[in-house]
Amino acid sequence: MRFLPPNGAAAPPPAAPPVPPPAGPPPDDVTRGLHRPHGATAAFQVALATLLFVALPGPLLTSLGLVWVLLLTLAVASGATAYALVAWWNSGYELSGDHLVVYGGLLRRTTREIPLSRLQAVDVVRPVPAQAVGLAELRIELAGGDASEIRLRYLSRGQAERLRAALLAHAAGLAGTTPEAPEWPLYRLPFGLLLGALAFRLPVMGAFLLFMALMAAGFAFAEPGVLGGAVPVLLGLIRGFIGPLIRYTDFYASLSPDGLRLRYGAFQARMQTVPPGRVQAVRIVEPLLWRALGVVRVEANVAGYVGERQMDSSTLLPVAPRRLAFALIDELFPEGGAAQVPLYAARRGGPEAMGIGDRLFVTRRGRLCHVTEFVPHARTQSLRMAMGPLDRLRGTAVIGVDTPPGPIRARAVGHGAAEARAALDRLADLGQEARMAGGGPERWATRGDAPDPAASRHD
Repeated sequence: MRFLPPNGAAAPPPAAPPVPPPAGPPPDDVTRGLHRPHGATAAFQVALATLLFVALPGPLLTSLGLVWVLLLTLAVASGATAYALVAWWNSGYELSGDHLVVYGGLLRRTTREIPLSRLQAVDVVRPVPAQAVGLAELRIELAGGDASEIRLRYLSRGQAERLRAALLAHAAGLAGTTPEAPEWPLYRLPFGLLLGALAFRLPVMGAFLLFMALMAAGFAFAEPGVLGGAVPVLLGLIRGFIGPLIRYTDFYASLSPDGLRLRYGAFQARMQTVPPGRVQAVRIVEPLLWRALGVVRVEANVAGYVGERQMDSSTLLPVAPRRLAFALIDELFPEGGAAQVPLYAARRGGPEAMGIGDRLFVTRRGRLCHVTEFVPHARTQSLRMAMGPLDRLRGTAVIGVDTPPGPIRARAVGHGAAEARAALDRLADLGQEARMAGGGPERWATRGDAPDPAASRHD
């Protein structure tokens, strides 16, 4: 029933509509609020622990009877469930300003704050068991040594990729809600080329022939010792051929404002993102037989990767055309002109040579396997000139350029002592000028000199 006002009285103003409560962050927004691992993480970990128990010690306990095996399996599953649930409840992450806050612990909750200015690289890794249930692991590499890796496991694949984009945006000096940076395709490695290039190497071909010879001799002469000698050769083949073949299947590289993006892996799918400025040095490796195919391998020193992670993440292009390798170096080191740096041969002849450009120091060495190394002057940490006993007799010297740890250790050998001294002085001057002219790799998107992949991409 509606009540009317008395005669002559003004009608009351209409009631204001109720104010809705403030909306919380959308469920897929990883930049606000506390986020725990995916709800299936605990069940996934319990299933793995139970399967490992059944597969390893379980068969040894069959002598106790089926009932005892089932009871022990139930006990292991119950203990794993309690552990996984408590660990899941105490785990989580949130973005707070320019810091990533990571929570963990079992009986006591721990908190770790990571400044995103120390971020070096962000990888999304999906092992086979995690792929089966749609989960992914986020690996965050920080500056600061071997204990600087942060692992967030397990997230949904979409959440892991959104968090990766938000972390890179924060580290670049942008808002975490900035849309994910677009990407432009650089290179997709055909499986046939990968298979042929890995097999078309002298160590692999020699190991295969030796393995076949040992197997044939072992069966022909019924000698178990010969067959046993084939086992180390087989392990070497697995490490040198099967391992890289599985690792780099479905390899795809693309360029983006947030860095170089690499996707690869058959059984452990991986998405690796290397932000601009984190690549400290690059080398092009040309094995003897690969020169006939016109392909090379590109490796790099990437800041933040140390120890075993360094070896796993140092390859930028496992097999690629030579011209594409130089195009990638020009993307990583803009205005470096890697292919235009003139090289001067060493005094003693051979393939050894070096060149000093305005932005790059280039060395070349190796007879059977050509190795060309590129070090930007801005990334040089120290310079060395050494003369051993033979060098003093020849009147030559060795120039060494040190960069952050990695597989690349640039050296120029066989040059005259006076030439080496002049080169060392010039490298010192160019390095000082480069460091004064350029900023650090942090907040690269807010600097005016940030490279634009769209402006210089190679179709």
